[in-house]
Amino acid sequence: MKIWDEVYAHAREKCNICRCCPTCNGLACRGETPGPGGKGSGSAFVRNVEMLSKVFITMDTITSNEEVDTHADFFGHQVSMPVYAAPISGIRQNYGADMDDLVYTEELVKGCIDAGTIAFTGDGMYDDMFKGPLEILKKQQGYGVPTIKPWAKEHMKWRMDLAAEVNALAIASDIDASGLTNLRKSVTPVGFKTVEDLKELKQMSHVPFILKGIMSVKGAMKALEAGVDGIIVSNHGGRVLDNCLSGIEVLEDIVKAVDGRMKVFVDGGIRSGNDVFKALAFGADGVLIGRSISHAVIGDGAQGVKIYLDKIQLELKEAMAMAGCKRIEEINKEHITVKW
Repeated sequence: MKIWDEVYAHAREKCNICRCCPTCNGLACRGETPGPGGKGSGSAFVRNVEMLSKVFITMDTITSNEEVDTHADFFGHQVSMPVYAAPISGIRQNYGADMDDLVYTEELVKGCIDAGTIAFTGDGMYDDMFKGPLEILKKQQGYGVPTIKPWAKEHMKWRMDLAAEVNALAIASDIDASGLTNLRKSVTPVGFKTVEDLKELKQMSHVPFILKGIMSVKGAMKALEAGVDGIIVSNHGGRVLDNCLSGIEVLEDIVKAVDGRMKVFVDGGIRSGNDVFKALAFGADGVLIGRSISHAVIGDGAQGVKIYLDKIQLELKEAMAMAGCKRIEEINKEHITVKW
């Protein structure tokens, strides 16, 4: 059985752009877009990882001897843990790996299912960049979450209709891509959405509708007004805006404002089960992981994904055990200390 270090070493051999640094923290790849880095100075990507390192888990070892259970709920579907794969595309362009995006998606989806959890799949400026991943989800009875760019309404509608046809578990839209210059000038341009626009999109969706790219209480309240079922607190891995806060910094205020009226997920710089624990302690319903899971796919396909997610689950279990938590819902702010 391979261990994660072996999978990561294989990824390093296969990547001609991404350096697969010992710690994936954005320092070596500042400003490398295309590439794996953050936009501009790269500070937003770096901050994602840095601010998580300033959160510390509080030990509590006087507790009962029950087995720790990491299972969670994703809109009525049980998962092995509240950890999901973020939507990523452009594997050749951004990592320098000789891997087609469809092959990448197929391995990603299978690896997540094998590990008992769910992959969010991607979208792109050409229709096939959405249709291809959707065919992969169709083979898996829709077990995944297609993510749609914020295109004009008619281009979002046919994508949502196709997602419904394959019985996707939910539909997401990474609305934080609305300001990307290359996509605003693409063959199918993206655009910003108003609350009224989002209400229309929600009505088109017959499954839970999730917005990715919320980074403020004000944004969360607009999403709530639009009636969406969940949000992902995310700065797009630091790739859409330089000099912005990290998701973990704004998460608690957003969770408090939402007050259980919709699900709140978070991504950005999560690299370990301890990081997952920290996000859950701030009130997140779950986390998404991007770059590290991409390394897992590049390193060893679906098996690499399962090895990585099994590692995350073990680390999460160990963190929960040492903090005196037996179930996911027991994790709260009392179990961490923040030093920022």
